[in-house]
Amino acid sequence: MQWEVVIGLEVHAQLATHSKIFSGASTAYGAEPNTQADLVTLGYPGVLPVLNQEVVVMAAKFGLAVGATVAPRSVFARKNYFYPDLPKGYQISQYELPIVEHGHIDLTLEDGSVKRIGITRAHLEEDAGKSLHENMGGKTGIDLNRAGTPLLEIVSEPDMRSAKEAVNYMRRIHQIVRYLGISDGNMQEGSFRCDANVSVRPVGQQELGTRTEIKNLNSFRFVEKAINFEIERQIEVIEDGGKVVQETRLYDSDRDETRSMRGKEEANDYRYFPDPDLLPVEISAEFLESVKAAMPELPQAKAARFAAQYGLKSVDIEVLTAAQGTADYFEAVAAGCDAKLAANWVTGELGAALNRDGLDIAESRIGPAALIGLLKRIEDNTVSGKIAKDVFATMWDEGSDADAIINAKGLKQITDTGAIEAAVDRVIAENPEQVQQFREGKDKVLGFFVGQVMKATQGKANPGQVNQMLRDKLNS
Repeated sequence: MQWEVVIGLEVHAQLATHSKIFSGASTAYGAEPNTQADLVTLGYPGVLPVLNQEVVVMAAKFGLAVGATVAPRSVFARKNYFYPDLPKGYQISQYELPIVEHGHIDLTLEDGSVKRIGITRAHLEEDAGKSLHENMGGKTGIDLNRAGTPLLEIVSEPDMRSAKEAVNYMRRIHQIVRYLGISDGNMQEGSFRCDANVSVRPVGQQELGTRTEIKNLNSFRFVEKAINFEIERQIEVIEDGGKVVQETRLYDSDRDETRSMRGKEEANDYRYFPDPDLLPVEISAEFLESVKAAMPELPQAKAARFAAQYGLKSVDIEVLTAAQGTADYFEAVAAGCDAKLAANWVTGELGAALNRDGLDIAESRIGPAALIGLLKRIEDNTVSGKIAKDVFATMWDEGSDADAIINAKGLKQITDTGAIEAAVDRVIAENPEQVQQFREGKDKVLGFFVGQVMKATQGKANPGQVNQMLRDKLNS
């Protein structure tokens, strides 16, 4: 039997506020356990939550970015459950009237086609605390620092049909929240994670299969691996005559498998009702216009502009617009030299150095102005592209500027026609066999001659002049 996979994601983006969603306690990462748990977080009698206005602004930005409706009126509800990571015995979330509804993300698939993934809703809620098991002497500790941290939960339609599509969708959400500046998207710190709802059904069947929910996936790689494992597990269960049970599962990355955690709760299990301590959130048209006016250029719009303004290849545009910082760095360099040359170096040599040293673009050891200084020396033929890579490496390691390195090491390119001609004549005279091969139509041997001339000039000869002079002499 042929099976169709149905996937929906619930993405949790921690909002980049300095204080919690309903209190003034800090949201800074890495503090000692329970040092950021104030009386509101602890649910003390008599304390009242006060909504952080900035989370409303951030949610509205996201709604506008994905073409959704930002509700003029939304309501906070109490989601009742008893776990020690939320001392109140309930989580403040949104249920029937969320702040954002009916958006979409457009994905470009491997075959070049575009697929639209619906976003059912995005709602505001508070995060829970964290259970600690290591070094606890067989007990469980509770750190409530994270409790009350603002989250935007983004719920997709069940429109994805493979783990790759799910990862592609999650990457796009990650890109958007970072561009908007509403979340740092740090998956290692838990600022961006998702729950994956997975089911399978026979091809052609309209009715959805029984779904399972895989909780708290915090890397793109784990999302893909967990979904693929769950797909295979469900198909095997059904084909062996069993039935898939609706449940919540955890992904064990060490064993690359999902394991049952608990039965899946339904909405009625949580006994949602409007929170009596919080007024409805009302958003005026004027407020929404002010939010829209402060929106940055979004990734797809930026990509279209880069193609039109700079004439770049789509593969370069994809890399350059992946993160706001990379796009800004590129544009700063492109303002001072040829844009295509800038794109090649930002996506190539600079990108490789950042990846090798595990640095973000904001931590680059070579700033835009310094890179412009190097690229200008390529443009004016002071150095060749090959020598420029050596100069770049020295700039990265030592922090010197390009001109100082070029002068100190005597790396200026030889453009004197007489000096290049002498080297060309010598190489041709020393390699009669390769000369004969070239004249018999073996054009690839030209590369051999270029290499020999560059070696003879210690890589300093202008490659363009070398190529042209060799062709002229070999063909004469």
